[in-house]
Amino acid sequence: NVTLFFTFWGLNALRKSDGKGHNKNFIEKMFGAMMPKGAARLPLSMMNMLGAGPAMIKGIMKKKHVDDLDTMIQKAQKAGVRFIACTMSMDLMGIKEEELIDGIEYAGVGTYIASNENAGTTLFV
Repeated sequence: NVTLFFTFWGLNALRKSDGKGHNKNFIEKMFGAMMPKGAARLPLSMMNMLGAGPAMIKGIMKKKHVDDLDTMIQKAQKAGVRFIACTMSMDLMGIKEEELIDGIEYAGVGTYIASNENAGTTLFV
């Protein structure tokens, strides 16, 4: 069994590319405008090289038949991987449930840790 817990900036990987939250205050709207929407818009590399770095890495991934992050997320969900979005981080950053992809769960860190009490390895995203 695999469970991934997404908190703070990791939540951006779960955002819908066209998702918009309702009833946001000014700061929440600013966070939403500044953060990438969806896995496809996340930076792939620290080697930006004036914008050429991400294009080069995407090209290498395609040439080597490596799925993009959106596809990997979809495959993981189909394989039964649990995706949990941190509700505290969502609240602090003004991210609403309707902005995130379907098929994920919502919980606080305490719930996540309790559910992994017997896990051999625990990782945060």
